[in-house]
Amino acid sequence: MSTRTATQGNRVLSKVAIRIMPFLALLYFVNYLDRVNIGFAGPNGMNHELAMTSTAFGFASGIFFLGYLILEVPSNLALHRFGARRWLARIMITWGIIATVLAFVPNATTLIILRFLLGVAEAGFFPGIILYLTYWFPAAQRAKAVALFMTAIPISSAIGSTVSSLLIAHGHGIFGLSGWRFMFLVEGVPSILLAFVTWFYLTDRPEKAKWLTEDERKWLTGELDAERRATEAEFHWPLRKALTHPRIIALAFVYFAIAYGLYALGFFLPTIIAGFGAEFGTKLSVTQAGLVTAIPYVVGAVVMVLWARHGDRTNERKWHVAIPMLLGGIAIPIALYMGNPYAAMTAVTVCAAGVCAALPTFWALPSNFLAGTAAAGGIALINSLGNISGFAAPYVTGWLRDLTGTQRTGLWVVGACMVAGALVAVALGARPKRN
Repeated sequence: MSTRTATQGNRVLSKVAIRIMPFLALLYFVNYLDRVNIGFAGPNGMNHELAMTSTAFGFASGIFFLGYLILEVPSNLALHRFGARRWLARIMITWGIIATVLAFVPNATTLIILRFLLGVAEAGFFPGIILYLTYWFPAAQRAKAVALFMTAIPISSAIGSTVSSLLIAHGHGIFGLSGWRFMFLVEGVPSILLAFVTWFYLTDRPEKAKWLTEDERKWLTGELDAERRATEAEFHWPLRKALTHPRIIALAFVYFAIAYGLYALGFFLPTIIAGFGAEFGTKLSVTQAGLVTAIPYVVGAVVMVLWARHGDRTNERKWHVAIPMLLGGIAIPIALYMGNPYAAMTAVTVCAAGVCAALPTFWALPSNFLAGTAAAGGIALINSLGNISGFAAPYVTGWLRDLTGTQRTGLWVVGACMVAGALVAVALGARPKRN
């Protein structure tokens, strides 16, 4: 690539990133917060009010992902066919309505049903955006783009933990609702409002981007079309192969392992921190606990972007997935064996940083050999199967907590899962063999 072309490319991609990345990150911030805010509701009144055990809480947290699993692939294929702005707006309206209704659940059974329906409503949102980014960013810049988008996870966990804690602490009694109910109500409404913005703001494809000049549209469309043709010619993975190949199943397991750590932390970190009182004699208010919960995710956000940028610069993917998974998997089970809360939080922070660092680079792996409809189906299937961990992690962790009376056993399972996923990532390598 000539210096002039490279300069033009950098300018165009910077323009694209400035236009779409902050908005996509905002959407995912709201999405992820609505998904995991039950983790703050549980130990702050919901479990007591609805008479829920740790096992029941874990089941209610995780059943979301069974609904998610059912419609993930058809939803992503629909996005590929009908366009991102229409389909994402549809997803956001339905999930926003259900997330808001959670504020009025009368019992645990209704909570579980609505959490399942929330998963059905949200199906296709995350893989749809991962697919959408392949329409705008060449492979060499994709991990960094995904990382910028996925900073919404640690940011929503960091800011969201504080916001959720404040809403619970200061919202009690407003509209006659408990604090945790008020939190559900306030955090459900933004997705409904953003759905209308999405419809008018997002652009489906580069060739439709009126905010790019004609030369910029031609350059970006040409680069992406050439890359897509090269990928299809080299690997030629049709949709059926992308939905059945053992490599896709193996990648789904690697993602399962990463997400297992993510959701175990997301749903149970507030409970773990709440337990510091009994474990270490540390007394924290609801707001203070929210601020402490934010620490691992602030570190994770920084590490996520820097690690993905390094992966793009070196064009290395396999070890950029495996190394942080290994570090996180080793760190998390020893967290509750530490002799003080500072050491325990250090171990938890290492785990959170490992999970966050592995996530964006992982999504560069399937886009190395999938394109078009195969990418839509394959990415959705990997995300769908991998997100079974969203059910397994909170349910198994909660069940082991009830069975053993401690969080330690569940965190050992988290660590073992992440280490196993790292080993599979190393065995797979970055790309499959050519046809």
